[in-house]
Amino acid sequence: MSPRLSTTRALTLIALTAFALAGCDSIYYKTMKKFGWEKRDILVKKVQEARGAQADAQKEFKTTLERFREIVAFHGGSLEDKYNKLNDALQRSEDRAKKVDDRIKAVREVSGDLFKEWQNELGKYSDRGMRQESERQLRETKARTETLIQGMARAQKRVEPVLKPLRDRVLFLKHNLNARAMGALSKELDGVTAEVDALVEDLQKSVAEADAFLAEMEQAKKADTTER
Repeated sequence: MSPRLSTTRALTLIALTAFALAGCDSIYYKTMKKFGWEKRDILVKKVQEARGAQADAQKEFKTTLERFREIVAFHGGSLEDKYNKLNDALQRSEDRAKKVDDRIKAVREVSGDLFKEWQNELGKYSDRGMRQESERQLRETKARTETLIQGMARAQKRVEPVLKPLRDRVLFLKHNLNARAMGALSKELDGVTAEVDALVEDLQKSVAEADAFLAEMEQAKKADTTER
């Protein structure tokens, strides 16, 4: 393990411990700030995590669809093995979906805290021009972040409608591992494929939106550094 990675993990552990013991966001933010992490930095980190979770979910849903196709197109071998692979893939998709939901909630929470602090600090300006510029940046950043969150939430809303029929079919297969059941499910392959493909496309759009957001935040940070 590199020293840098070890330090990052240690800082994360310290911050999480402070949050758990205090049960208060302010303690968490104060602890992170001691190590140079402002709310904007934390927001970027949370967006990165949400983006990664959506990318992982995208891959798992693709794998689940592929496993479903394999078992429907069964022509030999161990049907039970194919079912187990499908069931495992579905469980991983469920786990990834839950993680995405948690990550989106974290982005929403941190962004709300960031913009609240930003709004409160506007009153500290004595220079009217600087205050107006900061207000403009706040409006733009807030609108941009809300658009990002809405996109993530929109993609997430498609997850459960896709998972429900997949759960039903996997449960059906659990007690009906035979050629007749494969024939019945083969008629539903096109519909399942269309649903999963639409979800994967929405997740991909959300990932692209997150990439654009992170690039903009990086540019803004560089601009701030240059001005200083």
